Amino acid sequence: MGTRLQRGLPEVARYRSVLGHFCTGVTVVTGMSADGPVGFACQAFAALSLDPPLVLFCPQRTSRSWAAMAASGAFCVNVLAEDQREISTVFGKAGVDKFAGVAWTPSATGAPVLDGALTWVDCRVSAVHDAGDHHMVVGSVVELGPVRDAQPLLFYRGRYAVHAELDTRGWSGEVLDNLLTAQRQSEWS
Repeated sequence: MGTRLQRGLPEVARYRSVLGHFCTGVTVVTGMSADGPVGFACQAFAALSLDPPLVLFCPQRTSRSWAAMAASGAFCVNVLAEDQREISTVFGKAGVDKFAGVAWTPSATGAPVLDGALTWVDCRVSAVHDAGDHHMVVGSVVELGPVRDAQPLLFYRGRYAVHAELDTRGWSGEVLDNLLTAQRQSEWS
């Protein structure tokens, strides 16, 4: 049986250990502030709704980058490719010039699209909810980027994950209609 705090909540170390077994992609959420581009690495990102198209991400309540971009009402989620570990590391640190040496172009909302991203999702802020020590930000999708031919950057058990090449040859799995991002094999490109 797992250990618990006196209040009945799981201990932080145990909580991180258990949830660290959920493999996630790595993104960089970017936006514009009055002082220029801002952004941060974020693994708490998900597709939320197909109709209307909505996504969500969860920045820490103490995030200065989120606070700076929130006023613009827009953000771009840059999905990182496996060869972008260095960008993830830079955007995962506080107090550094994250855009120094990082090429980008503005999206339709003005939020930075990082060069070399696996793909990107440009959004307008639809809602922000308090969620413990984080916010849950819901975004209405404005534009979707092209998908680069590369593997995604994954995070698992506190580090970047190494994975076998994702291969669809001979695929015979069942279609998972209940998963939001599941595609039929005929839609794969």
